[in-house]
Amino acid sequence: MGRPPCLYTWSKQGRYGSNSLRVEEMETPLEHVLMAFNKEGMIAYMESHPGDFEAAVKLATGDKQPYSWRAAWLLWSVLQQDDPRLKPYIRVILDCIPGKKDGHQRELIKMLGLMELDEAHEGVFFNLCMNLWEKTHAAPSVRYTALKVIIRIAKKYPELFNDVRLVTQDHYLETLSPGVRSSVCRMVDGLGH
Repeated sequence: MGRPPCLYTWSKQGRYGSNSLRVEEMETPLEHVLMAFNKEGMIAYMESHPGDFEAAVKLATGDKQPYSWRAAWLLWSVLQQDDPRLKPYIRVILDCIPGKKDGHQRELIKMLGLMELDEAHEGVFFNLCMNLWEKTHAAPSVRYTALKVIIRIAKKYPELFNDVRLVTQDHYLETLSPGVRSSVCRMVDGLGH
């Protein structure tokens, strides 16, 4: 699969606003793929263009929507467990998560969830996920994804069990659906077993 042609671009309002074209804001081939291809096509593009991995990470950690969220989603789809290509960007990803919107945060957390982090990064990741989980107004999918990371790290460090039990009391579960609440309770009950 060759690089897709980059024949057009959209203004800053993009596909969701005015249709005026501006050359200085031209889509990159990767950006074109993120908007024009289905999931299989995007994955095939990344596999046949490994040199675009760094560009995808930069886009995923940036604020160029809707490309940035989609780049994070695509990266999670192509990453292997503890993928060495992502290791140089762990701190950048950790630093950018708090400033992103809910869905974007979820995809970045999923990316980092595939990585074996050193103790320092793991501590930062745990705290970040705790902060997201405690935001009861945040999207349930982000909170649930953050909680899965919290539980996984707590299983590694049993001294965190009490902290996890404190932040999974009823008032933290009120905004979740019954099915998600039940899943959370099963995860918490599984701690220490």
